[in-house]
Amino acid sequence: QVRLVESGGGLVQAGDSLTLSCVLSGGPFSTYTMGWFRQAPGKEREFVSSITWNGGSTDYTDSVKGRFTISRDNAKNTIDLQMNSLKPEDTATYYCAARASPFHSRSGFVYRYWGRGTQVTVSS
Repeated sequence: QVRLVESGGGLVQAGDSLTLSCVLSGGPFSTYTMGWFRQAPGKEREFVSSITWNGGSTDYTDSVKGRFTISRDNAKNTIDLQMNSLKPEDTATYYCAARASPFHSRSGFVYRYWGRGTQVTVSS
């Protein structure tokens, strides 16, 4: 079955950078639109970014535009989320998700496969 595993989370200071990675196994990675979501304590899960199957199109929520960059390597079945200029409000558990569709979506409900998450904590 499809499995997603995130890595790269940690504790950093405001203004620092961090790169999250996610590797997919058990499925046709190159056909999936991939996404990153996050959930802070006491808040709903929110969309962060997504990338289409060939990396030709990306989408970002407004709060991370210009600071975060999503990329993928179809040869390695991985996606990365480069996060720069981190802010305390970026603190959350970050989840990788996969959608068997060529299109973007900001709705978590249409992503079929999910990782367990990696914690990112940004101190002020």
